[in-house]
Amino acid sequence: MQTTAIGRLVAIMAQLRNPDGGCEWDLAQTFQTIAPYTIEEAYEVADAIARDDIDDLKDELGDLLLQVVFHSRMAEESGHFDLSDVANAISEKMERRHPHIFGDESDGSASAVRQKWEAIKAAERQDKAQTGALDGVALGLPGLLRAEKLQKRAARVGFDWPDQGGAADKLREEIGEFEEATTAADQLEEAGDMLFAMVNWLRKNDISAEDALRAANAKFERRFAGMERLAAEAGDDFAKLDLAEQDGLWNQVKSEE
Repeated sequence: MQTTAIGRLVAIMAQLRNPDGGCEWDLAQTFQTIAPYTIEEAYEVADAIARDDIDDLKDELGDLLLQVVFHSRMAEESGHFDLSDVANAISEKMERRHPHIFGDESDGSASAVRQKWEAIKAAERQDKAQTGALDGVALGLPGLLRAEKLQKRAARVGFDWPDQGGAADKLREEIGEFEEATTAADQLEEAGDMLFAMVNWLRKNDISAEDALRAANAKFERRFAGMERLAAEAGDDFAKLDLAEQDGLWNQVKSEE
């Protein structure tokens, strides 16, 4: 059933990309123009998971799968690879990275598996001529997530604070340098350093900066909607309330959580 369903989707995409009777919009697309949609669909999958909406998750996973099929179809048209090649490549990678399951490795402990996983990934980067510790961290990642990945890579080769204290001191230092910056260019640079140091400090506390900010965004949205609701219930236009009145609604929403 799964093979038939995937085959149906592949056939639909082939028809959409068919110069004879296909869709004008789909035919005009390239890897570059579709990439932003691929990123957007991945975020929408994450959003459905965060909302614990299983029905929506099914739909969003379908949208993300369409992106894989779309890219694979364009690659097939140019003679590079097709969807089967994509599936086989990830299958081979997963088997290669799990020798304790699919190979002859006997130690399946969590620590051994992690060490082997990292060693295999390092070898794969070498095969791609990526010899630097930071090579291969995708440029398209969100800034906070990419900062965390860069820091983790650096930590693997020993470039890391030994404890949380060093990271906290560095964050305080960067906050001070931001406050002392006098030009827009210097402020931009110091703001980046400050955020990078914040990510590092959170990482040392086993907190994902991306997850933390995502949760804070959701909380702000929830509370702001609550303020608007309270204002409407009172017959007020929220936008016309002064800051003290709005702050009072904010505190009321907080107390109700």
